[in-house]
Formats: sequence, structure tokens, C-alpha cells
Amino acid sequence: MPDIILYDIPKKVPEINIWMAFPAMASFGMSSLGYMSIVKRLDMRPDYYVEKIFTDTTNTKIRTRDVDVMGFSVSFEIDFLGIFKILENFNLPLKSSQRDETSPIIFGGGPVLTANPEPYCEFFDFIIIGDAEEIDTKIIDVIKNNKNLSKNQKLSELSKVKGIYVPSLTKYTPETGVTTLNGEPYAVEKLSSPLCECITTPVLSEKSFFSNTYVIEIVRGCPQRCGFCLASYLNLPYRYCNLDIILEKIDEGLKYTNKIALLGALITAHPDFEKICEYILHRKHNDIPDLELSVSSLRADSISPLIIKTLTECGQKHSTIAIEAGSDKLRKLINKNLTESQIFETVNTAQKNGLKGLKIYAMIGHPTETQEDIEAFVELAKKLKTEFKTFEFTFSFATFVPKSHTPFQFCQRESIKTLESKYEYLKKEFHKLGVKIRTSSVKWDYWQALLSRGDRRLADYLIEVYKNGGNLGAFKQTYNEIKKSCDLPSSDLYAIEKKSVNNNLPWDFIKIAPGKNALINEYKRLLANYNKM
Repeated sequence: MPDIILYDIPKKVPEINIWMAFPAMASFGMSSLGYMSIVKRLDMRPDYYVEKIFTDTTNTKIRTRDVDVMGFSVSFEIDFLGIFKILENFNLPLKSSQRDETSPIIFGGGPVLTANPEPYCEFFDFIIIGDAEEIDTKIIDVIKNNKNLSKNQKLSELSKVKGIYVPSLTKYTPETGVTTLNGEPYAVEKLSSPLCECITTPVLSEKSFFSNTYVIEIVRGCPQRCGFCLASYLNLPYRYCNLDIILEKIDEGLKYTNKIALLGALITAHPDFEKICEYILHRKHNDIPDLELSVSSLRADSISPLIIKTLTECGQKHSTIAIEAGSDKLRKLINKNLTESQIFETVNTAQKNGLKGLKIYAMIGHPTETQEDIEAFVELAKKLKTEFKTFEFTFSFATFVPKSHTPFQFCQRESIKTLESKYEYLKKEFHKLGVKIRTSSVKWDYWQALLSRGDRRLADYLIEVYKNGGNLGAFKQTYNEIKKSCDLPSSDLYAIEKKSVNNNLPWDFIKIAPGKNALINEYKRLLANYNKM
């Protein structure tokens, strides 16, 4: 079955050729709502010719030499491997400084680059900081209207656009942690879209990872602000779409498919979420009996019988909640204000209204975590298993990774040895209980932490990691091999060590509300609460 394009493509009289790239296979890229929405907005311009590019793209309609601008959507720290693969596939140098006037201008955007672009900044000519909805066509117009200028002149024009960061114009001094422009401290403000219009799936495809599913972003960000959570702080202020618009989008999607998905970091925080559920059930009961609904993670203290009924009637047998920490005390510390009694109420509601099981997201290694907090996970699992004998539980654990622009960006990460020891304890105890457990790779999480809090000195390291295969072994071996030649500090400086609130951090020039001082105050408040416990 061919793809169904859900927007009108105008007759093209192209003045500029664009490659929009996603650093993974097409099946994943076609499922990325942010990436595909940018493709849609660009493709709706008659003067733009746009082509989608993925790591498995083999044939293109535009020759590399005829591409004027190329953009990458970057969602995960490890995406640099896919970026390099695509650049190599089309014989483009990895570093911006090595590309000449015949190469396209290459930019990047997405949550990873907004949070901390520095480890990747030498690979892009410019970077969009924040939401691209308001400026994606504006920046392409700047390039189109200045096609006769040199690359450096184009970048100079782009640097005047709010939210655009041109790394080659700035200088970073590791000793001070300060980024400067023409000798003065540099700053770029994050762009924030008002989310007046729901972002929805522009192309339905069987080839997509979520085959023929119409996705609707109903909220952006999360009002809870857990101390470790990048999604909360990066997407402030918390925003949600108008109910009437959401219902219109549901109707629009159901014209083409029976599969609807609601997207957002905390969809149940939408003030009209139950009304959305009621409408979906109305459509299912009246004219679309095979309607299927999928949702992102639910908040345990906001699950109602209606919500569960909607999920089960629309085909979901399992759902997901996040508890993050094992004890009420630690959940309160990290700002995950969720009690054990609320967790039990959630499971009871889920079981009574037809769910067969829950996946429970959790995290170890939180600041101030003790062995008692780890043991609390085991006690919780034991109580749940005893109380709800026929209900299925799967605990999915990750380790704490300090993220830039969060209150816990200053925190120390525990050693690999300590975290692996905690995982072994949990695996052993959960096995005794007969409760399923999944754990992340502590070593992979370590390197994620390095990239999360790294600076631009890591550029050559990332290239060598890619050349050495990009696997887990390559990260450690490569760092040890090139540490001296690239003048890199200990990898622990990035990944593990505590940061002083008084020192400059590599990403401080990115201005994101509520600002660094507010993060420091929240960090101190959370730790002060711990001392009172």
C-alpha cells in the first residue's frame, strides 16, 4: 500500500533544494513526529524542493552537489553515529570546517542539540536552539535569498536570526567554561512555540515503525519538573492544545486510519484529557468499532477508571507508569510526588477496568540514594505481587544520568561498579519474587552522561569512536587512545564528577527558562529537603 500524504503539496517551482535527514533507518524516521512535521512545513512551499534522507537511503532525486541545505533532527546523544553514516554515504566531510563552498550548508536541531550542542557543534554550520516551528522556513529563506553569497556570509546572516547558533563564530575556553563572540560572552535564547496548533502525522505509511498510526501531540513538556528530567525543563513552559482542535484532529486522522496515538511527556495533565477519552469512546461505539488507541506513559496519580476503560476498549492490554524511585522519601526528594498508596490505587484501578499488566519505569543512582531506597523497590514489588496475583508487572530500570538545564545537572553520578552492584542485587531479589525486571546498560549510560555534559573538545573523539565501530568497546578504548593527543580531561570529569554551582558550564550560553539561578535554587531546595528527612 502506498504512503498516504495528508497535506497538499503545491506545484513546485524550486529555488532551493533541501535534504532533511534523520539519523536512523526510514522506518524510525517516518515515525518521528517532529522530523516529519518539519518535512511537511518545508514541502508545502512551492519554491522548496525537499527530499527525506535516512541511514538506509540509497537513491536520491537530487544529486549531492545540487543540494543547497541539509538538516538533521537529533533526538538522542548516540545519534551522531547515524549523522556520520549519512554524511559518509554522500561523501560529505564530517566537520563543517572541512566542507567547501560546493557542500550544502548543514544544520541540526532537536532536544539533544538544544540542551547541549557543544560535543556536536563542529559538525554543523548552524544549530536551531529550541522549537523549529516558528523559524524553519525563515532560515531556509535566508539561505535562498543569499545564494550568491559565500558560505561564511550566509552564516553571518543566519546568526542574526533569533534562536540560531553558529558555532564557527564563537570561541570556547575550557579553563573558564565561557563561550565568547568577538571577545564578549555569548548567549543564544531558546525558541518556544506556543503550540496553538496540534502537531500531527503528515504521512501515513506501512513502512513506519508505528505502521499507519495517526499521532497527535496534545501536550508539550511536563508540569511536574522532576529534578533529573530534561523533558520537563527543556520544554518549559508546559503547553497543551485546545480541546476542540484535538477533537478535530482525531476526526481528521480517523478519515484515513483506525489507529490513533496521543503524544506528550504527560498527556494526562491535559485539563480535558477525560473529555478526549470520552470522545474517542464515542467514535468507537458509534462508527469505528475497530478503533485502536495508544498513549505514551501515564502518571500514576492521574489514572481514572475512564482512562483505563478507554485504553482497554481500544485494544491496549498493558500500559506504562513511571515511579522513578523506590521509596516515598526519595520520590519526594526528586520532585516525583507520588506515594506508595497512590501506586496501589493505580494498579487497582488498572486491574478492575481491564488492563492485564503495567510496565513500571524506575531509576537507580539518584542523588542521596541509599541501600534502603534500593531495598524499597524489592519491598514494593513484593507487595504488588502479593496484592495483585494475576496482574503482570515488569520493572524497567535505567541509571541516573545528569542532564544539562536540569536542577540535577550539578550532581555526581555513581561509579559503574556501584551501579552494577545495585542492578545485580535487584535482579537477584526480583528473580526470587518472580517479577520481571529489565535493566539498562550501566556502561552505555556512563557514555551518555559524558555526552550530556561534554564540551566541544569531544569532536575528534566522536569521529574516532565512529571509525572504530561505534560500539560500547569503541567508546572506552578510543578515549584512552586519544586522550593525550586531543588534550582531553578524564572521562569521569564529564560523566561522573559533581559540578560546582559557582562554575561556568559549557552549555550556560544557551538561555532556557527558568534560567541557571533558578536551577541552582531548586537544586539547593531539593537537597535541603533531604537534610530535613
